[in-house]
Amino acid sequence: MKTNKTMPKEVAPQHQDKQPGIEKEMTPRPIYDNNEPGHGRLKGKVAIITGGDSGIGRAVAIAYAKEGAETVIVYLNEHEDAKQTADEIRKYGKETLLIATDISKEENCKKIIDQTLEKFNRLDILVNNAAVQYVQHAIEDISAEQLEYTFRVNIFSQFYLSKFAVPHLKEGSSIINTASITAYRGNEELMDYSSTKGAIVSFTRALSQSLVKKGIRVNAVAPGPVWTPLIPASFDEEKVGEFGKNTPIGRTAQPVEIAPSYVFLASNDGVFFTGQVLHPNGGSVVNT
Repeated sequence: MKTNKTMPKEVAPQHQDKQPGIEKEMTPRPIYDNNEPGHGRLKGKVAIITGGDSGIGRAVAIAYAKEGAETVIVYLNEHEDAKQTADEIRKYGKETLLIATDISKEENCKKIIDQTLEKFNRLDILVNNAAVQYVQHAIEDISAEQLEYTFRVNIFSQFYLSKFAVPHLKEGSSIINTASITAYRGNEELMDYSSTKGAIVSFTRALSQSLVKKGIRVNAVAPGPVWTPLIPASFDEEKVGEFGKNTPIGRTAQPVEIAPSYVFLASNDGVFFTGQVLHPNGGSVVNT
């Protein structure tokens, strides 16, 4: 959905039974484009975006295309959502490489880098964005299988992709990791998810120190509540209907409102930022 209008304040109660969720089944649909033109800030660059089929990832992919970048959209199995993202990118004169794979497995992460280089012969930006979350009301309910899979998707994949990407990144390249407000505040029903997001913050800081002498910047974005498929795929209808209302701004964010942080961090505008976390969260003050 594109809009220049005021962002909606409420979302409809709804639920999806499968992670990480399908954007085309959401009501209302998330807003991923604001109709504003790009400014060529990423012209000539190639970006990999995990979870790029929908939600924040879709908004980032479209924003990058508007700024002149070639994009690689990595997703699990949400083929229709991914194709729609590719269609939106084409409207800005860009093609995209779609890769459907399970990033929880190291060998698949290597293949993503290999396919990107085969297609575009370079890599400049890695956006580690994909994630899963599963609501559990008590720590006793979190199985070993759930714990391991959540960590594999949310943080192991960031290690894997960064490891295989770094040898191909040059001075001026950028790695951007999606953290969350839950890294700072926690969430009583998302203990394992919150833990992975805390790990992502620490990973971002450590990797930034490791790569700073190579001129490769590493930063993170820690959004507050955002209207993405992960929300109806995680919570029951009642909680979805109330989602985001407890923010100081009084509503959930739309993906299009989060994407500018990723553009800033990937472009020369953010050249003095590394090891940092941006907080587009609707006014919540967190201890950074």
